[in-house]
Amino acid sequence: MQKAVSTEALPASRRIDERIAELGGWRGEVLSRMRQLIREADPDVVEEWKWMGTPVWAHAGIICTGESYQSAVKLTFLKGASLDDPSRLFNASLDGNARRAIDIREGDAIDADAFKALILAAVALNLSAAKSKSGKSGRNSG
Repeated sequence: MQKAVSTEALPASRRIDERIAELGGWRGEVLSRMRQLIREADPDVVEEWKWMGTPVWAHAGIICTGESYQSAVKLTFLKGASLDDPSRLFNASLDGNARRAIDIREGDAIDADAFKALILAAVALNLSAAKSKSGKSGRNSG
């Protein structure tokens, strides 16, 4: 007899697969498509599962999260306020000092190239912050 596998023990990528399947419909399709674009933009992206059920994509820090609501799939970029967004994809959380989000509603079209550019900009920002931190820790103060 097989024991049921706890979802807590599953890898993040598998948990994201399950979230997409459980959402189904347009929300599952949108989350799946955005995940695909993230992976295309950054093949080294790491998938994580945080905060009791939120898909997270990271590379040298969090790039963005993927939350699902009744009326939208929300992709929140933790450092979005520091990113150039010439295509104006950010349409939510615009008042904060750090975060910016993209709310995608049923039937919305997203410019794939512009989205990938945001992903790459977020990765570059994370890498520059990581590099600056590592450079500071190696300095002598005396």
